[in-house]
Amino acid sequence: MRLRCAIRWLAVLALTWLSIGARPAPAQTIESALRPGELIQGHAKWEEDCGKCHVRFDRAAQDRLCMDCHKEVGHDVREGTGYHGRLKPQPCRACHTDHRGRNARIVELDRKKFDHAQTDFTLRGKHREVECDKCHEPKKRFWQAPLDCTSCHRKDDKHKGALGPKCADCHTENNWKETRFDHEKTRFPLTGKHVDVKCDDCHKDAKYRDIPRTCIGCHRGDDDRKGHKGMFGERCESCHGTKAWKPATFNHDTDTKYALRGRHRTAKCTDCHTGHLYKEKLPSACVDCHKKDDKHKGTLGRECAACHVERDWKETDRFDHAKTDFPLLGKHSDVKCAECHKNSASYKDAPKDCYSCHKKDDKHQNNLGAQCQDCHVERDWKTATRFDHGRTRFPLRNAHAARKVQCKDCHADLQHFRKTPLECYACHRKDDKHEGQQGTKCESCHDDRDWKTTRFDHRQTRFPLLGRHVAVVCKDCHATQRYKDAPRDCFSCHKKDDRHKLKFGAACESCHNARAWGAWDYDHARRAGFKLDGAHAKAACESCHTRPAPAGRNAAEVGSTCAGCHRRDDKHDGAFGAACDRCHYTDDWKRIRSRIGVSLAPRRLGWIDALGYSSRFVITAEERLQ
Repeated sequence: MRLRCAIRWLAVLALTWLSIGARPAPAQTIESALRPGELIQGHAKWEEDCGKCHVRFDRAAQDRLCMDCHKEVGHDVREGTGYHGRLKPQPCRACHTDHRGRNARIVELDRKKFDHAQTDFTLRGKHREVECDKCHEPKKRFWQAPLDCTSCHRKDDKHKGALGPKCADCHTENNWKETRFDHEKTRFPLTGKHVDVKCDDCHKDAKYRDIPRTCIGCHRGDDDRKGHKGMFGERCESCHGTKAWKPATFNHDTDTKYALRGRHRTAKCTDCHTGHLYKEKLPSACVDCHKKDDKHKGTLGRECAACHVERDWKETDRFDHAKTDFPLLGKHSDVKCAECHKNSASYKDAPKDCYSCHKKDDKHQNNLGAQCQDCHVERDWKTATRFDHGRTRFPLRNAHAARKVQCKDCHADLQHFRKTPLECYACHRKDDKHEGQQGTKCESCHDDRDWKTTRFDHRQTRFPLLGRHVAVVCKDCHATQRYKDAPRDCFSCHKKDDRHKLKFGAACESCHNARAWGAWDYDHARRAGFKLDGAHAKAACESCHTRPAPAGRNAAEVGSTCAGCHRRDDKHDGAFGAACDRCHYTDDWKRIRSRIGVSLAPRRLGWIDALGYSSRFVITAEERLQ
């Protein structure tokens, strides 16, 4: 506070002094008297001239005066370039404070915190790992460091300056050996396989200028190895492409007047082009190249193309045989000319009748004449499709007409087709699985559609199929195909199903029926004379019928009295006779009828049963009252 007051007092004193015309010596100005300290060594020569850095009553003028001396800084601030140009606006003294002594450092740079992106050279890639002293030389200011690549990488330049100083056009900061050169901007853009070629393959010794751009300049060795040896000229691109050296892309159809067709397309160039491509003219007539192939020895002229085609010299599709006296039909169209035309020089002497060529194929030994075409056709000699079997006494139908049966299957002798037997058994004796037991009328069961499919009607036999028997497979009853040997009784087939063990005889049909084996409907009251009621209805048959049935009968004799089955249950030892049902119920043996009296002695005489006991011994309520 005292210093501020003293400064104000001295300022008033200075103004008064100036107002009276005082002219002090330069070394004794008020600025000299109020100087806060010595200037740095670089500013020492202006220590007595404060006006170099200060303007009275104008604090902002100091920045302008700083930039007048430090022109490079002033340029960066005005243009917004360099480190100072990218800083936010602030007075110079905010960072650089003078009057701190001769040895003071007014530029303090923290290299670890310094942001190089604020300069004109942003560090990227490998530059981030480079030490500051590698680029900023000692005794030079930081802004004087070079910005071009070649100043630092001159020793890395394999081109020895031939490509100029703009290394960044090809190289990147990530790796000096990594390039990004755009070959598309040159006079030789890379396409096809050239993209994968290494630079050194074309640019020998890092030479990038005056490189040949013609194919032959690099591929002369390939031209010699392929046998061209300059015979096809030096315009390799007319046949080959950059996608692949093989195959050649030359289009003979559009680029020349001779379109390649058929076998010509696969022929080698040197087969026709035996001389220099651009110096010798090739002939276009067929006979010029195929004279050695002419089997006619010139008798048919030079127009080979009238008969032969480019697909194959031996193929003569262009000759129209239909315009001759013998049009080729069926298999004749596949026959080679030499098979009919023995003399290749003359074709008119060939015979036109079938027998002349097919005499060796006649299996009938001329017994049917020489008119082969009456039965045979051109499609196939072995198939006699023109013969109509429907006009004979045995028209072919179904399986016989399905081309499965050959003539020799029925006609054993090809020399004679007459007097062939017409009955089935003559041909199908080997197929008869019944061993003749069913006779020779095979058609009564089988038909000509399929031998294994039968139409036999079982209803016409002594055993018509009913119920579940309809769905039974034949072999379940007929163990062999001698069908008449099959038994007709139930027990022969259902012996394994008889759970009674012959206690009820072998006449299974007396209880069971063909609808279902388990659905039996034996009427015991009507057929046996003994009605099953009460507990009898639930009792098993074997409970009463314990003995096996005698031969020819359904069951053993049991009897109709209660004592026949319940004798061991009779607690009275027969004292009340055999008619147990007089007192007992059939639904429960232990339940006694309620009408039985106190005295069981007979009251009056009744009828006498076979055992001598009175049958009427029940005492009614009216009799009890008497």
